[in-house]
Amino acid sequence: MRVSELIDMLRDQPPDAEVELAVIAPVADESEDITVDRYSVEGMLPWTDDDDELVIWLVGGEDDDVEAFLDAIESDHADHDHPH
Repeated sequence: MRVSELIDMLRDQPPDAEVELAVIAPVADESEDITVDRYSVEGMLPWTDDDDELVIWLVGGEDDDVEAFLDAIESDHADHDHPH
């Protein structure tokens, strides 16, 4: 999905509506049962993928996990900004 497509989809929604991530996954391998995990969007992160293309990650999850992830990303960027 492109940013413009996401903006178009959200444009018709009430501006005060909560945005969540819904992650759908199988309960077990080779099972038709699925589980849905819901998370609020805590932020976004521009990212360069393996093909050197810019992608935008919507970041959400358990509060402690999101904080640890963002701290790790920030630390990783700080390490690369300063040559050792």
